[in-house]
Amino acid sequence: MIYEILHEGAFAMLKVRLQRGERFKAESGAMVSMTPTVQLKGSAEGGMFAGFGRMISGEKFFFQELTAAGGPAEILLSPSTMGGVEAVELDGSYSLYVQKDGFLAGTEGIQVNSKMQNLKKGLFSGEGFFIVEISGKGTVFLSSYGAIHAIHLAAGEEVIVDNAHLVAWPQYMEYHIEKASQGWLSSVTSGEGLVCRFRGEGTVLIQSRNPQGFGQWVKQFIPSR
Repeated sequence: MIYEILHEGAFAMLKVRLQRGERFKAESGAMVSMTPTVQLKGSAEGGMFAGFGRMISGEKFFFQELTAAGGPAEILLSPSTMGGVEAVELDGSYSLYVQKDGFLAGTEGIQVNSKMQNLKKGLFSGEGFFIVEISGKGTVFLSSYGAIHAIHLAAGEEVIVDNAHLVAWPQYMEYHIEKASQGWLSSVTSGEGLVCRFRGEGTVLIQSRNPQGFGQWVKQFIPSR
């Protein structure tokens, strides 16, 4: 497989070239165009239980399965939101935790499942009790709302991230939920509320825009009765 991320920025698109017989998967509805050599079908990978697990973690029940059945193929894919696309290579030694709707596509060796969080993280992380867990060996393509930025932490280094700006982080990183400020009043009045504190070593991917903030901004222009 050969890939290229086109129009990087707010309107990124993924171009994938497959050799005959190669397979690729993407979130339902992601295909923009494809050559006639591609066989496209819906797939509930992992069965009904896995499909429902993905749904409650914010992903879709079905995947698109794209196979270069008739010869070499070219496919264009795009996410449903305005934002960036990032490729992450997984070597099979760890899983990647991803925000809702963060999975765009992946090679054949990638698995997308749900992971249950503990009570505190489920209540306060903004992601709910289930988050998306991506594992396996291969390339996974993530999408975001806004541009994707990587924060690289050395062993023992820490960073605090607003929950709504999280895209993905490796399963082996230590993280916990806390108030943005020392007191609840300051946390609320600052507009931040709860945040995630990550401790390295590892890389945290964040997005430059907050979808909740955008929703509030749009809301002020909607006429009320």
